[in-house]
Amino acid sequence: MKIVTFGEIMLRLAPEGYYRFFQNDRLNATFGGSEANVAVSLANFGAQSVFVSKLPAHAIGQGAVDSLRAFGVNTDNIVRGGERIGVYYMEKGASQRASVCIYDRKNSAIQQAYSDEFDWDAIFSGADWFHFSGITPALGPNVAEICRKACIRAKELGLKISCDLNYRAKLWTRDTARTVMSELCKYCDICIANEEDAKDVFGIEAGNTDISGGKLDKEGYISVASQLAERFGLEKVAITLRSSFSANDNDWAAMIYGKDGCHFSKTYHLHIVDRVGGGDSFAAGLIYALLRGDSDEKAIEFAVAASALKHSIEGDFNRVTVAEAEKLASGDTSGRVRR
Repeated sequence: MKIVTFGEIMLRLAPEGYYRFFQNDRLNATFGGSEANVAVSLANFGAQSVFVSKLPAHAIGQGAVDSLRAFGVNTDNIVRGGERIGVYYMEKGASQRASVCIYDRKNSAIQQAYSDEFDWDAIFSGADWFHFSGITPALGPNVAEICRKACIRAKELGLKISCDLNYRAKLWTRDTARTVMSELCKYCDICIANEEDAKDVFGIEAGNTDISGGKLDKEGYISVASQLAERFGLEKVAITLRSSFSANDNDWAAMIYGKDGCHFSKTYHLHIVDRVGGGDSFAAGLIYALLRGDSDEKAIEFAVAASALKHSIEGDFNRVTVAEAEKLASGDTSGRVRR
């Protein structure tokens, strides 16, 4: 299986552990970004994983490329140019103190990209799947147009197309997101969302649900999924279900809606090490499981297990194997030492 993802990879600067910004004089430097995180997870699963973006040709841009290559991600179609890589600062929350994310990505290389820099015929050669998130078109009208052209060509070539709505209020307004994503979603086969995305982007809301209080209503989410599927002609809609009791303690599950009905996964009780990239690891798990021919029920269990494990791993990238995800999905939640 060959999967192409398109988006921005950024430099992540974070205090050690649960320190606040500048509680000491150290910031750890790693890389991450929604579609890059998906690409890494898929490479770890053994898939042919291709990440497409634009990065400056200097040492920091090369560091981002090298971080992907270390996992076996194909970086041949990353365009080199521009002057800067996007940066985000991440302060991990603990207990009742929320995490803080500060973006510094204006005028990054991908924000200055243009359509003619990407040869989608060559990029999609031999590919089975194309994935992007709502973060990427939010970077600017030019990037949204690149996404649109990629979707058109992927559809013409018969690739499956998935989109994680991933609404980011710091990047664009709800009205702009609705306009742009309504155009892009009509090309998609699979839509992935969380408990807030459908409401923020499309005004579709689950009833009887209190996100901050940890109350989720299954019937409400079935309604959300069915409305999304009907509006855009989607084959499947997957929704991650997070009940947040504190920054460290969440319940984590998901559902998938399609022609075979609706399936809810088991729920995992998470004590979180790092939640960034949790949704991306879910997307990667779902893509992988569906491409290998799993049923919807089996696919959603694999995706949720893979993403539950990601919450135990520092950094954006999920360093989990198929065997580890399958072991958890099978019901082994003990976390016992393996000898």
